[in-house]
Amino acid sequence: MTDWFYADATHARRGPVPATELLRLYQARQIDDRTLVWRDGLAEWVPLDAVRGEFASAASPVPATSEWTLEALAPTQSDIDGAPAPGDAWRPVTESAHTAAMMAAGPAASASPYAPPTAPVARVDTVVHGGEVVYAGFWKRVAAYLIDGLIVGVIGMVIGGIAVAVLGGIIAVGSDSATGIGIVLVQLLSNLLSIALSAAYYAWFHASASMATPGKMAVGIKVVRTNGERISLLRGIGRYFSTILSALILMIGFLMAAFTQRKQALHDIVCDTLVVDKWAFTERPELQRRELGTVTVVVLAIFGALFGLVLVGVMIAIGFAAM
Repeated sequence: MTDWFYADATHARRGPVPATELLRLYQARQIDDRTLVWRDGLAEWVPLDAVRGEFASAASPVPATSEWTLEALAPTQSDIDGAPAPGDAWRPVTESAHTAAMMAAGPAASASPYAPPTAPVARVDTVVHGGEVVYAGFWKRVAAYLIDGLIVGVIGMVIGGIAVAVLGGIIAVGSDSATGIGIVLVQLLSNLLSIALSAAYYAWFHASASMATPGKMAVGIKVVRTNGERISLLRGIGRYFSTILSALILMIGFLMAAFTQRKQALHDIVCDTLVVDKWAFTERPELQRRELGTVTVVVLAIFGALFGLVLVGVMIAIGFAAM
C-alpha cells in the first residue's frame, strides 16, 4: 500500500500514512480538498482533490463530487490540526499539469519529501474578499504600540549602550579638543541606531507572513493594504517614517484612528494601509473579535497604573519644590 505525506494546518509535513488514514482524516474534516499531499513518484506536492482518483482502491466507490464519504471508517479523535489556516492558500495543480510535472521530473521524482526541491511546496498568499472586515480599534492599537515600544526600547538600550561604550572608549584616549565633537557623535550615533532599529523592527514584522509585530500579534490584529494584501518591506519602512509625521503634529495623526471610518491613522492613509483583525480577509471572518480582549485590557491596565504612579510622583515633586 502506498504511503502518503500531507501538510497540516501549520504547513508542517505529516506522515507517512496509508490512503485509508487520509480518507478517515477527510471524513473527520481534519483535512480537505486543498490539503497538500505527496507520495513517492509525485514531482511536487499537490492538492488532495487533484489525486482523488488514486484512492479508489482504498474506498470504493469514490464520489466524483467535491465531498467524499467513507461510512466504513467512523471518524475518531486525532492529534492532527485542522485544515490549512484561514488566509493561507495553495496554488491549484490540475491533473494535466501534475502529469507533465511528473514526466519532466524523471528519476528525481522518487526522492524523499523531506529533501527539497524534489517535492517543493508552492505557496502563495490569498486574500479572501466578500466577508465582513473588523477594523482594529484605537485602544487595541495603543496596547500593541505599548508592547512593541517596550520591546524596541529594551533592545535599543542594549545595542545603544554597547555602541556608546565603544565610541566613548575611543574618545577617552583622544585629545581634549576632540571631547566636544565626540559627545555630539555619540548622541548622533545613538539616535541613528534607535531610528534604524525601530524602522527595521516595524517594517520587517509588518511585511512578514504574520503581517504583525509581536505587539499586534498579542492583541490579535495585523497590517494589510486596503485591498487586504500583505504590505511590502519598502512600504513597511515608509509606514514607519510616516508614523513620525503622525507624532510630530501633536499626536493627532495617531488619534485619527479613533475617528476615521476605517480606523485609519494618518500614516495608514499616507501609505494605503489598514489595521484589521487577524482573521480579516481570510476564509474564517466569523472568528474576528470586536471586543478589546484580555491581552489588551491587561496591557492598558498595567501601563495606565504605571502612568498614574508617575503622574502622582511628579505632582508630589512639584509640591515639595514649591514649599
